[in-house]
Amino acid sequence: MACLLAWLVAWPAWAQHGGGLGVAPPPGPAEAAIFPDLAARQQALEAAGWMVRGQSTFVQQVHPAFRAPYRGENSLGAGAQGRNTLSLDVLLGRRLWQGAEVIVDPQVSRGFGLSGTRGLAAFPNGEAFRVGSDMPTLYVARAFLRQTIALSGERSPAEHDPLRFAGSLPRERITLTAGKFPVFDIFDDNRYAHDPRTQFLNWAFASAGAFDFANDAKGFTNGVALEWESGAWGLRGGAFQVAKRINSLSLDPQPLRGFQLLAQADRFYDWGARPGALRLLLGLSRTRAQRWEALVEGDITATEVSPTGASTTKTMAVLNWEQELRDDLGAFARASWNDGRTQNWMYTEMDWAVSAGLSWTGQRWGRAADTVGLAGNVGGLSPGHRRFLEAGGIGFITGDGRLRYRAEVAAEAYYRWRAAPGTDVTADLQVFGNPAYNADRGPVAVLGLRLRTAF
Repeated sequence: MACLLAWLVAWPAWAQHGGGLGVAPPPGPAEAAIFPDLAARQQALEAAGWMVRGQSTFVQQVHPAFRAPYRGENSLGAGAQGRNTLSLDVLLGRRLWQGAEVIVDPQVSRGFGLSGTRGLAAFPNGEAFRVGSDMPTLYVARAFLRQTIALSGERSPAEHDPLRFAGSLPRERITLTAGKFPVFDIFDDNRYAHDPRTQFLNWAFASAGAFDFANDAKGFTNGVALEWESGAWGLRGGAFQVAKRINSLSLDPQPLRGFQLLAQADRFYDWGARPGALRLLLGLSRTRAQRWEALVEGDITATEVSPTGASTTKTMAVLNWEQELRDDLGAFARASWNDGRTQNWMYTEMDWAVSAGLSWTGQRWGRAADTVGLAGNVGGLSPGHRRFLEAGGIGFITGDGRLRYRAEVAAEAYYRWRAAPGTDVTADLQVFGNPAYNADRGPVAVLGLRLRTAF
């Protein structure tokens, strides 16, 4: 605990984009934890209906100078630079009645992403967002009520879910969640690529790059989600608030003017006795975004909110796949798309994206708790979005002042080393071609180091 507080004081850092889920203590007996006495107390508290968990994640990233004949307001800085981020969570929970629990997640964050989290659509730090700070900032990341209703007496094997009390769940069940939380907590899950605190750091691997997920500028939103799961199938739906202005901290308070509706179908299966999953996520957002042609033909700088106050809609889709290949090897892939007619409003600036990767654990070299990851993403723009940037338009993440368009390419490789129970050290390398879709700039390599402790 002392080292976590020391990190807070010593480093300029900040927090997640919403996808970070790694707030659970290490699984297993208390004597195997980094703080055995604390873990034993945590387990006793959970048996009595209380949850106290925590984590701290520090990420340092640097890149050398790279080719860039010009730059714009939202360009990745071409000179060598380094930035770091830090988040500290204490997750609190209380069982209320049968199947009901309330979860609250106070979070402290501090710091900045590379170039202020600008200049790359597939941004390399999933712990970074656009509103960093030099001083520690305290806020509530999650505060929600969850009710689980059993539809069968059969129990599923206990899973390590950091946002739930330990123990098995009914195999067939309905779950209702209402309050403040990231959309990523429920939707677009993937066993091998979803948590930037323990897996791939890049936004395009933590979630679907071309899906404009509802969130504020720190990655959170208010809403309600309803889920049905049977072990073989899952159906999930949700309604959420959207940002009041482009990538803003404030959410739109008028539910008929701004909202996002999500629907996801999951199919869980075995292939050659190996578990796999296929997920289809569909979404519709209504925001005060403008159409690209209206911006290009009118005031190209009026990107914060529609001058008329009128709302527009955006439709989106993701196909998400995961498959265990061996005991120590898994694969994943995502394909995502949005209609590309209106501004990207909340997550990042992609209109189509395809990603895939592999994840190995270290059984073969005697390090079963270690993980190696390798993945790639290709993302692109709709014709209207491309014309906007070519005309000198500035989005909320990209904008070089001009554009020689090419698809943006991102590749990531990491090695996560279990240094001690509950403590991981990760070395990370990412390489980008055509940053922010601009063939005149780059390529650029980003080196990273991630330190994480869970308790």
